[in-house]
Amino acid sequence: MGASLGGGLSSSSPNGPSGAPPTITRPGAARPDAGPRPAATGPVAAAPVSGAAGSASAVGAARVTEAVRTARTAVSGGARGPRRARLNVKRIDPWSVFKFSFAVSLVLFIVVIVATAVLYLALDAMGVFEKVNTSLGDLISASGGSEGSTFKITAKGVIGTSALIGVVNVVLFTALATLGAFIYNVCADLVGGVELTLAERD
Repeated sequence: MGASLGGGLSSSSPNGPSGAPPTITRPGAARPDAGPRPAATGPVAAAPVSGAAGSASAVGAARVTEAVRTARTAVSGGARGPRRARLNVKRIDPWSVFKFSFAVSLVLFIVVIVATAVLYLALDAMGVFEKVNTSLGDLISASGGSEGSTFKITAKGVIGTSALIGVVNVVLFTALATLGAFIYNVCADLVGGVELTLAERD
């Protein structure tokens, strides 16, 4: 048999139909056979959203600060103007000057030979040298010279003379440039060398 207690307590028979102990139920207590509780809603569930908003605002503020710093750096750099440096050429290596001057003089030698050959061929095609040779022959004959000793301008003579002058120029240019490097080194030890001012482009 069952009896009802005050205050909402209920008890069952000590020896129920299945012989189990009595079950006491209190108001507001969770039932043992209750299913899983639903997910929490309200301010607790909205906490991750507010955290993401705070992180986004922090990133935006960092970007603005970086942009302001970059603008200030650009303005301050433009106000300073291009950087400049004053240097002195203390010594020139004679061996490097020798190699450089020889290479430059050799290139000029080749250019002179080619230019002379092209100019001679162009003038010869126009008949200039033929007229010059005829005029020279008439002058020599009028002055009483023998006809066999007539001077003529030929391609071999013109190009050969140009090559001879070019070789002399190569030797002189290389020697003078190397000697100039030695002289500069001696003078730089006395007066400190040539001063250069290097600056960035505007």
